[in-house]
This record gives sequence, C-alpha cells and structure tokens, in this order.
Amino acid sequence: MAESNLAVGPRLDPLKFRDPDLTAKGERRAVVALTRLTTLWFNTGSLCNITCRNCYMESSPTNDSLAYLTLADVAGYLDQIRGFDLPVEEIAFTGGEPFMNRELPAMLGEALERGYRVLVLTNAMKPLLNKRPALEDLGRRFAGRLTLRVSIDHYTPARHEAIRGEGSWKPMLEGLKWLAVNGFRLAVAGRSRWGESDAEARAGYARLFADEDIPVDANDPAVMVLFPEMDETADVPEITVSCWDILGVAPETMMCATSRMVIKRKGADGPVVVPCTLLPYDPQFEMGRDLGQAARLVKLNHPHCATFCVLGGASCSPGP
Repeated sequence: MAESNLAVGPRLDPLKFRDPDLTAKGERRAVVALTRLTTLWFNTGSLCNITCRNCYMESSPTNDSLAYLTLADVAGYLDQIRGFDLPVEEIAFTGGEPFMNRELPAMLGEALERGYRVLVLTNAMKPLLNKRPALEDLGRRFAGRLTLRVSIDHYTPARHEAIRGEGSWKPMLEGLKWLAVNGFRLAVAGRSRWGESDAEARAGYARLFADEDIPVDANDPAVMVLFPEMDETADVPEITVSCWDILGVAPETMMCATSRMVIKRKGADGPVVVPCTLLPYDPQFEMGRDLGQAARLVKLNHPHCATFCVLGGASCSPGP
C-alpha cells in the first residue's frame, strides 16, 4: 500500500469566510484589483481519468460539474481579448484532465495561431498519449510557444501514487518522457506536503530528471513549482487589509491581479468568468459572461486565497 502521509489539522472556524467584506473578527477583508490581465485560463471540464487524494477541484472520472468547453467557446473569448484591447500574453488550459476534452488540440491550435503563449496542465497519462498525432503537429508548427506542465506529486513512485493511485507512476513517466523526446517545453508541478525543505525536494526532483533525461531545471521555480496543500475545511487565517504590510506581500503579486478563468457549469447556457483557477465552484466569485465585466475587485473570501496565494505565495502560471 502506498504511503499517505496525510496530516489532519484543526477544522475551519465556521464563522470565518462568511462575510465578503468583513472577517469573523470584524476587520476589513483584503481585496485584489485586476492590474493587468496577462493570463486567461480555460477550465476545459472537471472530468479526469483518475481520482487524486485532496484534489482541490474534486476532479474524477464522474465529476462533470464543469461541462466541457468547446472550440467555439474558446474562440469567442479570444475574440473578446481583441475586442476589449486586453494585454493578454498567455492562454492556459486546466481541468480536470484537459486532454479528456476531445476539442483540446483545436483549442490549443486556435490560441497558438493567434500568437499567444500556451500552457496546458496535465497528468501526462493516457488521455494525452491518445492525442499524440495532434500534439506532434502543434509541436512542429509552434515550437517554443506551447508548454505542458506535468503533475508529479513527489519524485518517488510511492509518494506520487499515495496521491494519484496505485499504478499511476509508470504511465505518467511514459507521457513525460514522450514529451521530452519530442522536444516540447516542459514544466513540472509537485506538492510541498512531505515535510521536506524546498532544497531537499528540488534535489530529489533533480535526481529524477537526470535519471530519466527530462529537460527541466528543478532549481528554477518558474518551471519546477511546489504547491502548498489546499483544504478548504482546514483552519487558516483570514486575510485583512493590514496583512499586506504585516506579511510584506503586495496585492498586485496575487494571481487574481493578472489572471481570470473561464468555466462552464453543467446545464448552464454559456460560460462565465471567475477570478482564478482555484475557485471554479463558489458562485460568489462569478464575474459575468464576458471579460469586460471581469475587472472588478476580488474579495479574498475563501480559504484557498489565504493558503495558496497569500501565505503559500503560489501562482498557477509558470511565468514567461
């Protein structure tokens, strides 16, 4: 049986994250303004080929709460970028497992044809390998502008499979090595849940990449990202306006200062925009149907805002 190492901490105070403007202590809640929209995310659907432990998206082979986006949906928002004269540089795709959406290669091609950098988050397993011919074509035509970020929860098979399930290591490694051999730009996402220092974790990933001939620099945080755990039931502090100075963190460095994400709920008649990749289900964060409505302030009224972005210092984008 794979090692779990899943710590259980204090449960969230039920009085926290209730009021969008005030914390449980009555202090003004922190907000983040959209300073410059540089990354537009698309959640291609919540279905995934595997079920991971503590997946913040609750993705699985049966979770279809977020419907598949279509090529027409994506093209419409790419048109909006031009129509609203937005400074978007990168188009990114997440899920679920994005390669389960049969229209993903066409979506990637549409964004790449329009000149954007493109990022895809993937587990690199069977759904990706099933689309090898389409990926090879995109790689030939748009070399250097398509990045695939592969999730490797730990550099050892046992700990990776403790999260992703027995038998998940070998097919992930097969997909990762195929991407490397075929010259795709690569990034890797791990988890920082294992009680290791940042340096210890990066050294472990570096050994893995050297052994498997994977061209990823484990010491570059832009391409080897280590994400904090996210559990919206765990007790975390609420972020107030005074926290910026106390923590020495600037609101303009938060993901929602430069990003938005498009989702389509099951049964809805069209997509909507939300602030970031972490908040696809909470209706309080819906920002309307078009990008012109998506510039309003984001109130940090969710545990993920504290755990991942403010205290964890993380972002879903790997940078330029």
